[in-house]
Amino acid sequence: MDLFEYQARDLFEAYGVPVLAGIIADTPAEARAAAEKIGGTVVVKAQVKAGGRGKAGGVKVVHNPEDAATAAEAILGLEIKGLTVNRVMVAAGARIAQEFYFSVLLDRANRSYLSLCSVEGGMEIEELAVERPDALAKIEVNPLDGIDLAKATEIALAGGFDTELADKVAPVLVKLYDVFKGEDATLVEVNPLVLTEDGQILALDGKVTLDENAEFRHPNHEALEDAAAADPLEAKAKAAGLNYVKLDGEVGIIGNGAGLVMSTLDVVSYAGEKHGGVRPANFLDIGGGASAEVMAAGLDVILGDPQVKSVFVNVFGGITACDAVANGIVGALKVLGDTATKPLVVRLDGNKVDEGRAILTAAGNPLVTLADTMDEGADKAAELASK
Repeated sequence: MDLFEYQARDLFEAYGVPVLAGIIADTPAEARAAAEKIGGTVVVKAQVKAGGRGKAGGVKVVHNPEDAATAAEAILGLEIKGLTVNRVMVAAGARIAQEFYFSVLLDRANRSYLSLCSVEGGMEIEELAVERPDALAKIEVNPLDGIDLAKATEIALAGGFDTELADKVAPVLVKLYDVFKGEDATLVEVNPLVLTEDGQILALDGKVTLDENAEFRHPNHEALEDAAAADPLEAKAKAAGLNYVKLDGEVGIIGNGAGLVMSTLDVVSYAGEKHGGVRPANFLDIGGGASAEVMAAGLDVILGDPQVKSVFVNVFGGITACDAVANGIVGALKVLGDTATKPLVVRLDGNKVDEGRAILTAAGNPLVTLADTMDEGADKAAELASK
């Protein structure tokens, strides 16, 4: 889950990372009031989960409350990389002497953490990484050791900081790592991290991505979700405890196990090329259980997508046998009743496959078509979706 900048700022403050005052505003009047409360020069910043806000006109420096209201009026409703600005943050201004870059992230390829650091920060950090990669230090961080003061100093020195500046920056890097570890983040980035003219180190713009797999340890993270921007089908699936991702296609997919579902997406995409280019409509992994309730919840989500024209249920019976899966499908269709109107292609294999197929055959639901293989099922589902 990506956080808005103001949410990252609040997390930083909670962990002792030095930040400037910031107040969110949804209207020009609220922006005016925020500027009055903060006082002096302020920066009105668009709150969208995208980079390049400054270049798009989403960041404005103003010197009085009236100008803050005018800036907010210009920014609210602005579209930045396809995202509409519905909220701004009014932040205190700073007299910047130097800008730096720092991030710590999950390095999946190496099963470790990685820190990126440069004494050269600011808006063009992406160009710096491409044009002068040697100016951006990449330091591995052992998850068991983390970033203490010695490691933070090593990172800063590798990033081009002189000794005196590294000593000033290192304690802030330690606190930023505390955010990363304490909140189970996969990314904590500050760009820019700045040195002010009066010698302070401040985190001016933060980006944080939280690992949703760790939500059970952080009940407070639920309040950070952007419910207004969430896809309603994904929100419905999440409420039902389903692993669902909406895609832009016509064949709904249900499978048990992420690997099987990913393979099913590929097979359906390939089969769809022969039937007018139909594609998978979703990723939905029902996991090891396939009770009537779980299957009904999955079908309810998929059938609620108006783009879906057919559904392919592809299940390999293991711990949960195929007869239990078949009973789940039959029960799900009974639960859904008249709301289930789209054809289902079902491929079962594995433990008790013959019993599972017999149950579906005996049920005789006109919506259900049995397939012997995954390829056959994908082809049939794509054909039905194309009609």
